[in-house]
Amino acid sequence: MINELSTRQKALQINLDPVNYGSFAEIGGGQEVSRIFFTAGGASGTIAKTISAYDMAFSDHIYGKSGRYVSRERLQKMLKTEYTQLVELLSSKREPETRFFSFANTVTTINYQKTNTGNGWLGIRFQLVPGDAPNQVIMHVRLLENDALLQQQTLGILGTNLIFAAFYYHDKPNTFLRSLLDDLGPDRVEITMVEMTGPQLSYVDNRLLSLQLVKNHMTSAVMFDRYGVVQQPADLLHRKNLMILRGSFRPVTYVEFDMLKTGYSMLKEETECDKSNLLVLCEMTLDNLLATGDLDERDFLARVDILNGMGQNVLVSTFREFYRLTDYLGRFQLSKIRIVIGIDNFANILEEKYYADLPGGLLEAFGKLFRKNTRLYIYPTLHPGNQTLITLQEIRVPESLQELYKFLYTNQYIRDIPNVKKDRLYIRSRDVVQKISAGDPKWLECVPVYISEAIIRKRLFGYVEVKKEDTGKEHLCH
Repeated sequence: MINELSTRQKALQINLDPVNYGSFAEIGGGQEVSRIFFTAGGASGTIAKTISAYDMAFSDHIYGKSGRYVSRERLQKMLKTEYTQLVELLSSKREPETRFFSFANTVTTINYQKTNTGNGWLGIRFQLVPGDAPNQVIMHVRLLENDALLQQQTLGILGTNLIFAAFYYHDKPNTFLRSLLDDLGPDRVEITMVEMTGPQLSYVDNRLLSLQLVKNHMTSAVMFDRYGVVQQPADLLHRKNLMILRGSFRPVTYVEFDMLKTGYSMLKEETECDKSNLLVLCEMTLDNLLATGDLDERDFLARVDILNGMGQNVLVSTFREFYRLTDYLGRFQLSKIRIVIGIDNFANILEEKYYADLPGGLLEAFGKLFRKNTRLYIYPTLHPGNQTLITLQEIRVPESLQELYKFLYTNQYIRDIPNVKKDRLYIRSRDVVQKISAGDPKWLECVPVYISEAIIRKRLFGYVEVKKEDTGKEHLCH
């Protein structure tokens, strides 16, 4: 909590400000936000209208039909309709200093049988300058409590926090985010996505805003599509055949480029796979982003920009262990999950010491990792002595795990990636970064041309102008 004001005090402060005037439209979770404003006192100076259309026919009549009623599309229609009606009807009747706003949410709370998960969309379209074009903030949340009434109470607090932040913290994005959980906690709600747009919010980079959600432990993962647009994971992943590559991508080397290419080819070759419904994700963990100490926002954006330039979608998560990643992906209705992983990292997965905190140890972790629709594609490495490939056939497995390993291998839960670029397997991202910052021209032969051009043009990763000397062609990244 960062604000000393209670939820009721926030609503009262807004109600007593004579310039704010707006409407509330709430579907699915009760009229919890408007109720807080009504009970706080002074609501007649703030609320022009409240509405809650539970019958789909009424909702469609007011806002038009949508594919799903709890969706970003539905929220956008609600905000547009309510704000347009508000301004058209009242702009000539109110004082010129009036700042109009429309708040909306569309939510599903947990049902009586407790067979679903409460979640929904909240948003506000609002003026910060009277008569100016509106700004907008939208967000998606997961309601974590196991009782519908508690979820409704959480929704009321969250909506009030959003409206208050829109008017009082719009120029402080990090404060804006943290204030959304005032009087709440991470055990009650997860904020999976926030997007801020508008004339007074154009300075906000929504990718950094999403990164702060992860850093502040308000969610475990955020996602950007190939265009760098923040997406709600459930929308991007719905019924997809997913391939995911975890890495630092600092920078993307020929090895990571080959991992993406060969892994994607394997997934396409799976005969039962719908090739028109494939999605590739490049994942970075928060630990990776904090590896050098403090979070370097410019460095983070550089990595995302490069991956987007390659046409890749990006996931940023808090998941250290792979089983936590697949456990998270299990929330979504994915057809297939294929994880591309280097054989050195796979060897670490077989280490029982990493699962000491789990009651079921390694077996519990493997149960979560190897879901029915999940397989690992294993990318080989070079033997340091004779430069031969180390594959699943050559990897050393602890004796206690050999039968389990045999089961995974025989049933193709783990598969070797064939046809790799053996002559580039010695490349390591950390070595490339050292050469970039030292002005050593040999790094230029370790990354695709598009990547090197971006690094030079934007002076990324500590770039120092390369020395004027022959780069050579043999073992350039050693």
